[in-house]
Amino acid sequence: MERRGLTRLGILGGTFDPPHMGHLLLGETARQQLQLDKVLIMPVGEPPHKETSRITPLVHRLAMIELACADNPDLLVDCTDCERPSPHYTASLMPLVQEAYPDAQLWLLLGGDSLQDLPTWHYPQEIVAACRLAVLPRPGITIDWERLVTVVPNICDRVDWLEGPSFTLSSSDVRRWLAAGRNLRYMLPTAVSGYILREGLYQ
Repeated sequence: MERRGLTRLGILGGTFDPPHMGHLLLGETARQQLQLDKVLIMPVGEPPHKETSRITPLVHRLAMIELACADNPDLLVDCTDCERPSPHYTASLMPLVQEAYPDAQLWLLLGGDSLQDLPTWHYPQEIVAACRLAVLPRPGITIDWERLVTVVPNICDRVDWLEGPSFTLSSSDVRRWLAAGRNLRYMLPTAVSGYILREGLYQ
């Protein structure tokens, strides 16, 4: 892909363990509403906030996210984050993305719950200085703006709210339901469900 000439890019990072319809909905919603050229889907190698959790090996997570994005050419899987040495902080990832896409304005795609947790991230001020935040509200999440502004004073000027259907589906929900033998049709892309079954993941 020609990187120069791309002027509006979204970044959707995550563990994607597994990738589900909510991830894809966020990526496509942001692409349409913010008129993004592309959305970079960036799997993390070793999430610093999940050091005590058991994470599916990267080879499986990469295979699943490739399958999930295969039918949408505007969602591009980018391995910059998962291929670099740990720790994998968003603040240290942004300069690498800016270097790779020098002409692009960047948006970091988040759910409302992640915006609420932003003060706990590593150097959140640097993240907001490097990109705008495209946020899709999540049911039941009320943003504590007083707390956010205390940590990131200019946060209110850096958020673009997305409009669209939102729901509380999470990868941890998917893992629990898969382990319980539940049918997850319409929650996961069909190709991802097939991969999980073939590889015996989350059983």
